[in-house]
Amino acid sequence: MRIGELAERAGVSTRALRYYEEQGLLVAQRSPAGQRHYPESAVDRVRLIQRLYAADLSSRTIADLMPCVDAKVNTPESRARLAAERARIDARIAELTAARTRLDEVIAAAAHPASACVYQPGPAD
Repeated sequence: MRIGELAERAGVSTRALRYYEEQGLLVAQRSPAGQRHYPESAVDRVRLIQRLYAADLSSRTIADLMPCVDAKVNTPESRARLAAERARIDARIAELTAARTRLDEVIAAAAHPASACVYQPGPAD
């Protein structure tokens, strides 16, 4: 199938497909005229790539995992990589939660006219 059909069937833009190729995540055969042609399996591959991006994995991490996907195996290394990505996300969630708490304190202080919007540091500061 050509790039436009793959984009439509997978629900992505042709620009995204070209990016996936640049990153080594997707491979197209080229016609003598230089047009991209993809196998039927490319639809599922693009959908998987989209799921991995939605899970906040980087192009590099996805590229590192794709050989396992292609070989239809999961290895201790690939599972460890996914666990490390989960730990990274957990740490980011903790950072964002702490930032939200600090912002709530600033909002609460600003809600009282007598405070003159002066920030009073809490125990975490």
